[in-house]
Amino acid sequence: MLGAINAKGADMSAESLSETEIETLRKGATGAGLLVTMSDKGFFDTFKEAGVMAKHLAAAKGGSESPLVRRLAEGRGTGFGMTASAGDVESGTLEALRSSAELLRSKAPDQLESYRKFVLDLARSVASAAGGGEEAEAAVIAKIEDALGEG
Repeated sequence: MLGAINAKGADMSAESLSETEIETLRKGATGAGLLVTMSDKGFFDTFKEAGVMAKHLAAAKGGSESPLVRRLAEGRGTGFGMTASAGDVESGTLEALRSSAELLRSKAPDQLESYRKFVLDLARSVASAAGGGEEAEAAVIAKIEDALGEG
């Protein structure tokens, strides 16, 4: 079953989400990867982590069981400009994650756990791409988990 049925019998699946809602979900997911990258700013590490993030998204695009995750992975961009400060990325990402979790709870509850797993797997993959910075990366992942709430 792809979606839940609301009280009026309407399908509330991931396909019913608007492009604006999908962009919020995508911003939260890709922002999570960016946050981890920004937590420990080694020049060469940033390239490794960006490469892992791109590979993770490409794998989800073709291989995820979740139609929502596949749809998110198809898109481009992060929702942040090239000149976004670390503070802007953090606040924007955490707000997008909180909004995403609430949105999925209300419109596509069957996709919340898939989204949560996708975001956390992405963040953890980026964190493991390069050595060093484990404490800073763990702190960022804890913030991401908190913003997503319980599955």
